Amino acid sequence: MNTSPATSVNFSRRDVFALGFMTFALFLGAGNIIFPAESGLQAGDSVWRAAIGFLLTGVGLPLLTVVALARVGGGLTALTQPLGKAAGTVLAVAVYLAIGPFFATPRTAVVSYEIGVVPFFGNSDSGLLIYSTAYFALVLYLSITPNKIIDRIGTLITPVLLLALAILGGAAFLKPAGSVGEALALYQQEAFLQGFLHGYLTMDALGALAFGVVIASALRSKGVQAERLITRYSIYAGLIAAVGLSAVYLSLFYLGATSQGIASEAQNGGQVLALYVQHVFGPVGNLLLAVVIGLACLTTAVGLLVACGEFFSERMNIAYKYVVIFFVLFSWVVSNQGLDQLIKVSIPVLTGLYPLAIVLVVLSLLDRCWRSSQLVFRGTMLVTLVFGVMDGLAAAGFSAWVPELFNRLPLAEQQMGWLVPAIVVMLSLAVFDRYRSNHHALPEQQ
Repeated sequence: MNTSPATSVNFSRRDVFALGFMTFALFLGAGNIIFPAESGLQAGDSVWRAAIGFLLTGVGLPLLTVVALARVGGGLTALTQPLGKAAGTVLAVAVYLAIGPFFATPRTAVVSYEIGVVPFFGNSDSGLLIYSTAYFALVLYLSITPNKIIDRIGTLITPVLLLALAILGGAAFLKPAGSVGEALALYQQEAFLQGFLHGYLTMDALGALAFGVVIASALRSKGVQAERLITRYSIYAGLIAAVGLSAVYLSLFYLGATSQGIASEAQNGGQVLALYVQHVFGPVGNLLLAVVIGLACLTTAVGLLVACGEFFSERMNIAYKYVVIFFVLFSWVVSNQGLDQLIKVSIPVLTGLYPLAIVLVVLSLLDRCWRSSQLVFRGTMLVTLVFGVMDGLAAAGFSAWVPELFNRLPLAEQQMGWLVPAIVVMLSLAVFDRYRSNHHALPEQQ
């Protein structure tokens, strides 16, 4: 089929919704289901304040990232262009490896195993090996042909996931486990802030940096070649995904807030959900939860591997299928190290990368506010990198290596000490950029 810009096709409404459903499924990993339930349990009667905070970072940041990527054509490489080729490449490689085969992709296998399989068959090394082998074989099948990702995920898998989520979310409102409880611990005084931080911890802005290229590639495989249409449909997909994620989050917040009577001793959101489905649905509840978590993890893993495959295939000039096969095998090996080890290693790295991702997106969206993008981008990102590394060291348990000054910054305890310095430097460089531009323009005018 001729797919030149002159013959670029237009999507029907059905196609746009299929793309949106695919984008929704890519974002909805296990953490996106577990965190809201956990936060809702703690929030109690402050549930809606906490939920609003969560939506700002858990939905708002990924949506802004999708928009930023859509404006530059869907690729992280274009987004990092003001940083320079070397720095942009290093950041892009770090992001793709972190959310791909090193941490996030293997974690989808382990989390879906522990929540969806262990309750039925128990936990064992051999069980994880067998499950992860079958899991990544399916991931490889879905990832190896990225031109079919809309059809396979957007129109086949996502409807099943949506049905399971609709049953779970509907039950949360129609058959709550009890009445709304009281706010606990920090949620008594800081419900909005705690919800905001829990949404931040989903790390979906990092995922969005990868999914932008998946969305753009899926559009091009369907014959959409015009850049303005790719931008438009990518934003539509992001909006549809944002609406779907918001509905899921709100229902899970309410589920958690009404489950204090049965889940007061729960240690995490996974346990909250397990106790709830057992209470409401009985033995069938574990099967429902297994379907939700399993499909959520599967679609996220596929999206991450497609993104990594596209990126490294182009960078290294190696056939896409060979890159994906290698990353699937690598992820399979890493997944069999166990969840605790994965989390221990991944949290410091992701904590250090996430501020860079947020600042990069914000700078890109505000690119019309300054005349020298390189000056503002490089200076702000450098400061963010320094403070992000400090947050990463603290998250890794090396707080003694972090100078006391960093610990005194606002939000340092929440590993967001980078925020105020990044804003101050960005504004200062923007003012200097404007002053320098005006100063150099005066002799020409005279």
